[in-house]
Amino acid sequence: MSVSEHIETLRAKHQKLEGRLEDEINRPHPDDTLVADLKKEKLRIKDELAQLTTH
Repeated sequence: MSVSEHIETLRAKHQKLEGRLEDEINRPHPDDTLVADLKKEKLRIKDELAQLTTH
């Protein structure tokens, strides 16, 4: 997998997590642990994307 393909894969994962996070937050009783986990994973992916796009 090339770097550009890896970046696109990470962007797709980030978008998917954003959707899951939005769905969970909008539930009547969101699971705070799940929300925190989704946010951590999004941040990890964002950091990896930043590292790949700045080098």
